[in-house]
Amino acid sequence: MLAALGLLVPALTTSNNIWAWASVGASVLAALVLIWDWWRRRPGDPAAVAQSVDQHVVADDQRVVASAVADTPPADEEPPEEDTDAADLLAVADLVDEVRVLDERPRYHLSSCSWLAGRPTLGLPVQEARQLQFTPCAVCRPDSTLVRKSRSTQSE
Repeated sequence: MLAALGLLVPALTTSNNIWAWASVGASVLAALVLIWDWWRRRPGDPAAVAQSVDQHVVADDQRVVASAVADTPPADEEPPEEDTDAADLLAVADLVDEVRVLDERPRYHLSSCSWLAGRPTLGLPVQEARQLQFTPCAVCRPDSTLVRKSRSTQSE
């Protein structure tokens, strides 16, 4: 779009048709790219679903989130830390799945965590979140969910 605008300026200032047609061509190309991007991200597209790690986890995680909604701590209180066993902790150390963190908060979460509820988050690989001393949230239980997902993917 910016290229089309950039080509339109010389077309208007020089009254040269070549610049105008180049601007039209750039606009058509930009429209095609936007349509292709929309097509790639449309709801229900398997490729779009595969882009989000948490969307793979949602089916397994819905049961946990539904039961955890009643246990969600108040918004100003930090959720408790998930108790991760040693085997899962070793498995999490090798995962690159994305988790969500809040600035100046010690926990990492799945994007479906009810405690996040509209808060601005940053995405990090779980391995990096662990290295930065973040700990897993007990509400959404990211360690056990991601390890369970990883093990089911490996067994297939």
